[in-house]
Amino acid sequence: MDIRSSFEALDKQFTSFGGLTGGGITRLLYSKEWSNAVRALKETLDKEGFEAQFDDIGNLRGRIEGSKYPEETIMSGSHIDTVVEGGHLDGQFGVLAALVAMQSLKAEYGQPLRSLEILALAEEEGSRFPFAFWGSKNFFNLAGKDDVDTIADAEGIQFKDAMREVGFDYRTEDNDYSRIKAFIEVHIEQGKVLETEQKSIGVVNGIVGQKRYTVNLKGEANHAGTTPMGLRKDAVIAFSKIATQLTERARELGNPLVLTFGRVDPVPNTVNVVPGEVTFSIDCRHIDQDALNQFAEEIDACIKRVSEEEGVEHDIDLWMDEAPTLMNEDLVKTIERAAETVVGKSDWKLMSSGAGHDSQIFAHYVPTSMLFVPSINGVSHNVEEETNVEDLVKGIEVLKQVLYELAYKE
Repeated sequence: MDIRSSFEALDKQFTSFGGLTGGGITRLLYSKEWSNAVRALKETLDKEGFEAQFDDIGNLRGRIEGSKYPEETIMSGSHIDTVVEGGHLDGQFGVLAALVAMQSLKAEYGQPLRSLEILALAEEEGSRFPFAFWGSKNFFNLAGKDDVDTIADAEGIQFKDAMREVGFDYRTEDNDYSRIKAFIEVHIEQGKVLETEQKSIGVVNGIVGQKRYTVNLKGEANHAGTTPMGLRKDAVIAFSKIATQLTERARELGNPLVLTFGRVDPVPNTVNVVPGEVTFSIDCRHIDQDALNQFAEEIDACIKRVSEEEGVEHDIDLWMDEAPTLMNEDLVKTIERAAETVVGKSDWKLMSSGAGHDSQIFAHYVPTSMLFVPSINGVSHNVEEETNVEDLVKGIEVLKQVLYELAYKE
């Protein structure tokens, strides 16, 4: 079978579920578009000879039974949901890449020694409801009714009602994942590293840890014309010093540390009043836990020092503290060998992922690794998200080689 034409046909078919007029997809968990997509995928798997079934919450698995070691499962896939006005590759590419790679292997080599499974996880993005990784967390029995029973989407639709409307419900029993010997996720990079370095494949050795903060500074609101500069307690000036000093320090420390001040809410936020209060976010990421912790100490010290200098009060809320997740070393080496076979020694690189993925959940329970293909201009979570089809095909070919090594060889 021709990998490129097979992928392009599937991509066109599944992009239509939630496809937008100007390009891209909006396919939110338990929406009509999501339901149509996952049921069409099950029909495709059934037609292609996979043993396909949903679990209680809507994760879809398609299985090719192994001939000699059927109890050992080699799995690949990703999530099937999207963000609002997202692209056609984030999540979907990993599902379709697994399908095409397994179709090609079956056509070329027949039944594998170990079982092959494609996995389309119900949800990863957290775009409709305020809960992320619903699919993978349920896969490992980490989430359930108590986590989502009272939450609703922006239109007030309850999570449980949306789920039941499309034929799914809460998990009634724990999943058994003990037979999974490897999970490989293929994904677009969602960044510019591969494109900038002109590499076709990224072999992922880890997913960064994240610390996210909400910081509140309280000074004194006052008249912009009658309050001398030396008598002000300007919360925005304090924020600007914190942002500048920490950004300069992050640049000094260099990659792979990244630091973002993504949200800033000054009060009263008007032109002729010295702002007496500001609330802002900090997102800090690093692949090394010790380095992340050390920079977190610098964040804390900087906020306290500047607040004292500017005469403002501070409150620091560290509301996310996710440790880095390392990929399985043996699988990383397997992907490296496959990449070298498919694209040569100079066309791939070992790298970490700066974004979160389902693999960070999987890696704590089963041997897991990832591979990336480039993103044009680093654009993702956007209708303009795109990757050259030649790079998509190379990603599928590397995945095929990895699955061959894991499922077809003794």
